Amino acid sequence: MASPPKEDLKPSNFLRAIIERDLARGTYSGRHFAGSPGDGTHHQAGPADPAKIRTRFPPEPNGYLHIGHAKSICLNFGLARDYGGVCHLRFDDTNPEKEEQEYVDAIVEMVQWLGWSWDANGTRHLFYASDYFDFMYRAAEYLIQTGHAYVDEQTPEQMKAARGDFGTPGTDSPFRHRTPDQNLARFREMRDGRHADGAMVLRAKIDMASPNINLRDPALYRIKHATHHNTGDRWCVYPMYAYAHPVEDALEQITHSICTLEFEDQRPFYDWTLERIVPILRAPQFARARALVEQIATQGIEAGKEFALHCHNHAHKLFASAPEAQMRALFQRWEHDRDAVLRDLPVFFGLLHDHAEQFAPLLTHALDERRPNIFQLPHQHEFGRLNLTSVMTSKRKLKALVDEGIVSGWDDPRMPTLAGLRRRGYTPASIRKMAADTGASKTNIWVDYSVLEIALRDDLEGQAARAMAVLDPVALKLTNWSEVFGSASHREPCQAPAHPQHPEMGLRRFELGPTLWIERDDFAEVPEKGFFRLFPGNKVRLKYGVVIECSGCEKNAAGEVTAVLATVVPDTKSGTPGADAVKVKGTITWLAAHDAVAAEVRLFERLFATDQPEEGGRDFRDNLNPHSQRRVQGFVEPSAAAVAADAKLQFERHGYFVADRIDHAADRPVFNRITTLKDSRGK
Repeated sequence: MASPPKEDLKPSNFLRAIIERDLARGTYSGRHFAGSPGDGTHHQAGPADPAKIRTRFPPEPNGYLHIGHAKSICLNFGLARDYGGVCHLRFDDTNPEKEEQEYVDAIVEMVQWLGWSWDANGTRHLFYASDYFDFMYRAAEYLIQTGHAYVDEQTPEQMKAARGDFGTPGTDSPFRHRTPDQNLARFREMRDGRHADGAMVLRAKIDMASPNINLRDPALYRIKHATHHNTGDRWCVYPMYAYAHPVEDALEQITHSICTLEFEDQRPFYDWTLERIVPILRAPQFARARALVEQIATQGIEAGKEFALHCHNHAHKLFASAPEAQMRALFQRWEHDRDAVLRDLPVFFGLLHDHAEQFAPLLTHALDERRPNIFQLPHQHEFGRLNLTSVMTSKRKLKALVDEGIVSGWDDPRMPTLAGLRRRGYTPASIRKMAADTGASKTNIWVDYSVLEIALRDDLEGQAARAMAVLDPVALKLTNWSEVFGSASHREPCQAPAHPQHPEMGLRRFELGPTLWIERDDFAEVPEKGFFRLFPGNKVRLKYGVVIECSGCEKNAAGEVTAVLATVVPDTKSGTPGADAVKVKGTITWLAAHDAVAAEVRLFERLFATDQPEEGGRDFRDNLNPHSQRRVQGFVEPSAAAVAADAKLQFERHGYFVADRIDHAADRPVFNRITTLKDSRGK
């Protein structure tokens, strides 16, 4: 599948600026890609990476994709396309209790429907986080062995209480000071299924007093005795997403990990995780870094001093281990005594030599000027998520709509899921255009839903064939039909272009007869000022047909109009010399009773009655629009009834419609209104 053309995407400035800066600097040059995810040793054995950048779209398969996901999809795939890169589709399937194959299949289908492909350079870049569980577990044991992780047996309530808040530092767990051997033994017990769900967790040992609460010893692994859709019952311990996410990116050689703003506070932990496991994650690169440090140590006092002071500028990368505490003491002394730097150089380089694995985070940054991104680690960048008015995108709450029967399913045309939008009749091009037009911002923004509808109308205008439909029918009887046409059985052929701007689409053909269907509101016994359609004594044109003059109506016993009466004005058929002989102010659509095809038409409006369904903490159920769906029995012209499921049409005067992709059939036409011809909300 070819990617959409570049013109579908407009520049999203700050992300593009980051990528262009990285490409110019060579931040990701020299990378290899072995054709499948793996650690540095695995990739080093492969060829040079043909992709200049690598991005990823990493949904969790615990629900259907929604319009907010479309923004991320288009950004990640679009940036990869525009900069000679590759975008991976990766399932972040680390939570077996909520993930299902149904969601996996639906996500694959929707990304493809939007026009994107993860196939490039002869490789299918579709991956699962669960395929990396072995390495993630190995990395967790490495963190334990190096003193950067421990098993905590506090209850969830105790851990929450000990975490503190934005104004209060956390307190150390009583289990924080176990030895690495003790923690390793306990973690293996967790792995072997010897403990119940929630009995204990593996936590990173970082800083319980950190102003960033996400660094207060976050959880790495929890116990879950649950069957996984991909790995079955092999595992009963599962990584937390915040830990798994950076590891996945690194194994896939991702360069730019583009996330929404809610992950901004997680970025320090993202970096901490990768920098701590560098020795096993990037073994060849780590060996080269050690060699470079040894080289600097032999280049003389001035070179050594310069490097030592550069390391000092990154002292914030030092955390819990004893060697790091020794290095921190050196750095603190240098702040008050610069002359001490020269005296301490042997100790400084000795610590780097003897405990290099503890200083990988320091070297990641201290060596950057000599060799940009020496460990070839991915970097996370955040953009503001898309918030559309009248839309709710919480997967949990969307699932509630489905489970409670408020909507008919994930693909209900009122749902903001991509499956729902597709069934409603939205086009991939319109969604991509909306994503491009809203750009990428460093702040969360609200976008009026009309922006999406404008993009939709722009796309449909050029492709949707025209047709006539009557949605609220009342009979129109032409009382002088036999007199004008010579016979009651006569049928007058009419035609119209399938699309006014595309003659190559051909003509629609239909017939005029003595009894027609028209819209009920096209007739008024007593017209209001400015009403130019049918009322006694007034003339209108039947579109593509003849001019008629209204003579009255028929009513039932209840006083309801059952038929409108009119006469044909002779020699006024559209396209004939006499067509302009009679001037009229109104034109109405119609269908011949003998020609029209009965159809079910579903008229959809927005699911919520307010722009922000959860505003003020209200239950979203209180803001449901009671008129979000109406079903009417109407009529369509024969050409409309004959279209295939999912075909888009413009019903003249009414709006854009789609033949329902599930329920529509030639012998039972079903159409969904996609959108009106113009935005009339609130008018």
